[in-house]
Amino acid sequence: MGGTRRRTAHRKYSPRVDVSALLIAFLVIAPAELPDKTFIATLVLATRYRPLGVWLGVTAAFAVQTTIAVLAGQLLTLLPEKLVLTVTAVLFALGALLILRGSGSMDMEEGEAEEEKVVAAASAGHKRAFTVSFLVLLAAEWGDLSQLTTATLTARFDAPLEVWLGSFAALALVAGLATLAGRWLVGHVSFKVVRRVSGGLLAFLALATFLDVIEVIRLPG
Repeated sequence: MGGTRRRTAHRKYSPRVDVSALLIAFLVIAPAELPDKTFIATLVLATRYRPLGVWLGVTAAFAVQTTIAVLAGQLLTLLPEKLVLTVTAVLFALGALLILRGSGSMDMEEGEAEEEKVVAAASAGHKRAFTVSFLVLLAAEWGDLSQLTTATLTARFDAPLEVWLGSFAALALVAGLATLAGRWLVGHVSFKVVRRVSGGLLAFLALATFLDVIEVIRLPG
């Protein structure tokens, strides 16, 4: 992965898509959101409203949050390369630690908390599935690990469009699974294993980025 950022100077003149950044964003974000509060909140919403309206509202919230995360990541790329790599390596390591230390099962207290948010949004006068879903997920995802990871991936690869697409696709997929088959997944899928995959990927990215930091330090000048 060394030199990824140094090659980004050619991106302005090349129409090629950084597929690796897109795939990494997707593969890291998707398992990290199972069974995170995003999944739980969407599952709760799907028990109260029509699935399509819930999914559309949730994905609209994801589009906003992912855009903000990518813009934040782009701001980080304005810093000196060595500093950017160091910060992203630390953030990847922190993300891996948080995921690997997290429980692999659905937290009932968290489920009840998300239910309260849905009830509060509905009682505030928002009755439509799209509106309630948008507001609940917009709040749930603010400052979430997936948003932080998206910003970090953007800074690491300097591929904002690809990271946006990968992250958004992952979140939209998780929302779709929660809406259509959430309860079945809770009873049949080992979320601990799924989250370990995401944590392992983040740990690998942290190690690879730390090695890039060492490479940059060793470069003359």
